[in-house]
Amino acid sequence: MEAVELGVRLALDDDDWMDVAACKGLTHLFFPAPAERPQARQRREASARHVCASCSVRADCRSFARYHHEYGLWGGESEDERHSAGYRLIAPIGVRARGA
Repeated sequence: MEAVELGVRLALDDDDWMDVAACKGLTHLFFPAPAERPQARQRREASARHVCASCSVRADCRSFARYHHEYGLWGGESEDERHSAGYRLIAPIGVRARGA
């Protein structure tokens, strides 16, 4: 399966681009710690966006996150920004599945 988004051709089940991503080894910048305070989140995401700004696979990363409904900051885009762009998370943060 392939998708064309923002001029990027991406095999949606191919993640080889991750090997050359500028964020490799910096996971702590792209995903929140438990009970992260709003000010800490702003600082962390600003640092992550700085890394994304110079990344050669930024568009592939963003497309991957949109297609796979990822959490965290991917391709310079937060989950809230993906949601605003029409890409929904499968299970939004803070929402529990209801038992039958």
